[in-house]
This record gives sequence, C-alpha cells and structure tokens, in this order.
Amino acid sequence: MNLNATLFAQIVVFGILWWFTMKFVWPPITKALDERASKIADGLAAADKAKLELANANKSVQEQLAQSRDEIAQRLADAEKRAAAIVEEAKQRASQEAAKIVADAKAEADQQAIQAREALREQVAGLAVKGAEQILRREVSPEVHADLLSRLKSEL
Repeated sequence: MNLNATLFAQIVVFGILWWFTMKFVWPPITKALDERASKIADGLAAADKAKLELANANKSVQEQLAQSRDEIAQRLADAEKRAAAIVEEAKQRASQEAAKIVADAKAEADQQAIQAREALREQVAGLAVKGAEQILRREVSPEVHADLLSRLKSEL
C-alpha cells in the first residue's frame, strides 16, 4: 500500500464529503439557524415593544389615577361648598322665619295689650259711672265721698 495514494484518496473523499455537505447539508442547517435567529430577534423586539407598551400603560394609568384623584378632590370640595351653602341658606331661612314669628308674636302681644287697655278703660269708665251714680244717689258729704272714692280705688 502506498501511503501517498491512501492520503490522496482520503483527500479526494474528504473533498467530496465537504462538497456534498456544503451543497446539500449546510444550506438547510444555515437556513434553520437563520430562521431561529430571526424568530429570536422578533421575540426580543416584541418583548421590548411589550415592555415599552407596559411602561406607557403604567404611565397612563398613573396619570388617570392622578386625574381621578384630582377630580374626586374637586367634587368633594364642590360638595362641601354646596353643603355649606345649603346650611347657610337654611340658617337664613330659619332666622327669617324666627324674625317673622317674633314680629307676629309682637303684633299679637301689642294687639292684646290694646284690647286689654280698652277693656280696662271700659271697666274704669263703668266704675266711674257707677261711683258717680252712687255719689249722686246719696247725700252730698265729704266723708261719704271719701269713703266711696276709697272703695272705688280698691276696686280698680
């Protein structure tokens, strides 16, 4: 056996194997690797995009929460103002009603005082007439007149 022929035959067989591998085996492997690398790159890009979207969504949610808090605080302030206005309005109505009741009571008291004065005048006039009648029926004397006047005073 010749070592050079064996070595040359192995080189030829290796060359054929290399050519066969490069022609038929290597392209599907590189294609599969490229597809896998593309899928991985797409997945990483999608993950980055999803992270950005998540960050934007979180930022949007925080902004909406802050806006909602501000809106709720504004509504509470408006409600408190409205409640204070309602209370103030109720106080004004109550004071007006109280003033009206007091005015009505004063008017009624004044009217009753006038009626009492009129009744008292009528009684005094009646007593005066009665006293004068009694004086005129009796004889005219200072002692009797003084006695009648003292009884008249006690009746008043």
